[in-house]
Amino acid sequence: MISDPNTNSVHYNGKEQRNDQERKKKILVFFRVQGFLLLIEGLFMLAVLPVTWLHHGIYAYSMPFSALITLLTSFILFVVSHKAKGFPFTRHNGVVIVSFSWITLALFGSLPYLIGQTLPNFTDAFFEAMSGFTTTGSTMIANVESVPKDILLWRSLTQWMGGFGIIAFSITILPLLSLSGMQLFVSEMNGLTYDKLHPRIMHTTRWIWGLYLFFTLLEILLLRSGDMDLFDAVCHSMSTLSSGGFSTKNNSIAGFSNYSQIVIICFMVLSGCNFSLLLLSLSRKPFAIFKNQEFQRFISGIVLFGVVFAIILIVGKGSSAGSAVREGFFSVISILTTTGFFVSDYLIWPQILWTILIFLMFVGACSGSTSGGIKIIRMMIFIKNAFLELKRILHPNAIIPVKVNGKALSSNVIMKNSTFVFVYILIFLAGMLALHAQGIDYVTAFSASIANLSNIGTGFGRVGPGGTYAFMPQLSKWILTLFMLLGRIELFTLIFLFSKNFWKR
Repeated sequence: MISDPNTNSVHYNGKEQRNDQERKKKILVFFRVQGFLLLIEGLFMLAVLPVTWLHHGIYAYSMPFSALITLLTSFILFVVSHKAKGFPFTRHNGVVIVSFSWITLALFGSLPYLIGQTLPNFTDAFFEAMSGFTTTGSTMIANVESVPKDILLWRSLTQWMGGFGIIAFSITILPLLSLSGMQLFVSEMNGLTYDKLHPRIMHTTRWIWGLYLFFTLLEILLLRSGDMDLFDAVCHSMSTLSSGGFSTKNNSIAGFSNYSQIVIICFMVLSGCNFSLLLLSLSRKPFAIFKNQEFQRFISGIVLFGVVFAIILIVGKGSSAGSAVREGFFSVISILTTTGFFVSDYLIWPQILWTILIFLMFVGACSGSTSGGIKIIRMMIFIKNAFLELKRILHPNAIIPVKVNGKALSSNVIMKNSTFVFVYILIFLAGMLALHAQGIDYVTAFSASIANLSNIGTGFGRVGPGGTYAFMPQLSKWILTLFMLLGRIELFTLIFLFSKNFWKR
């Protein structure tokens, strides 16, 4: 049989034409979602205007111009992508959109710093904005108390949006744009498993969004009842619930009362919990979160290391029992939840405590929380598998599964988990060596690498409590900016973008 070359030509041309149309639709979907996110960002910029006008008068231009540029860009993207309605929102789209959304938000989020001349150049402004949206807390600003209040409010707002609000809110609204939000939710949420609280993910996310907002308002009220004024209470509440760590004071939380520090401790713990489990416990199953092994390890780790810190501070530093307990628990919780607040300079503490803090910087808190780091669930699986592997060597014929919450995990899940931990440590080491190669001392390079990869911000050496990243070379700043993004959207999500096969789909 002889095939007709003209028929094949038509067939292939038709296939290529369909592929081109699909690619164009994917691009339109991308533009539409970016436009929607910029709409939200622009509205939040408008929310800062009352503070701008109150402190700088109606002729202040940094925030209004930033909002205008952001909203205008959003409008243009909506107009360009109006034909995207009804196109299926695939997992492939979700990975691309989630990855680039943080870049888009940080790009326009840097405008207030640049237009208001808070920071001298684009690199520093983009670094600060990315630090906010990824809830890292690294900063280029040495004296935050000299920064205009509207900029300080914007810093905290970027963390609050990045912590949970912007993605949760997007998933709630995306169905109204005829776009499914399931894949975006799965790509954004940290963790291995999710409890579906409602048949439609949109309703679940609305409840999680409401819970996030409720905790924020509750913390504002509690902090306002202490020694914080309304402005400080709002800024610190948004930075706490997002596990961000931006403060309005140079000495972070150290200048506030013991009451305020205890309130922040409580809400840092909440920010480190799995929000899905919190919602489930508050709605239908009151003890669901207490039966979760990850939560149990989270709380037991806080208690164990908090007590160890208190004892060492009393014995090794001569602190009083009250201050030792408060400072010890605050530091442990702040680092474990990757918030980055501090109440004292832990660089003058006994060095054994440095080792513990460095370990906690890698771990992070619970999956499904606003925290960064490897996550406790992954560390649990990694450690359990390591010990069971030793048993398997001694008993080669025995079948010994790795169990979490009473369920045996597949070898595929265990392999992916181990790979994640390995790649995480490998990237951290590469970052440390890259920073040191640019003349940064080992202690600072080591801690800066893990502090930004785990979205903590505060580290050791020159980036310890009260330190900034302004002294670093330009290349180092961009490396750490990338690390913030890697830590926020999970490593594999961003790594997928560098695969040729990914872009052939």
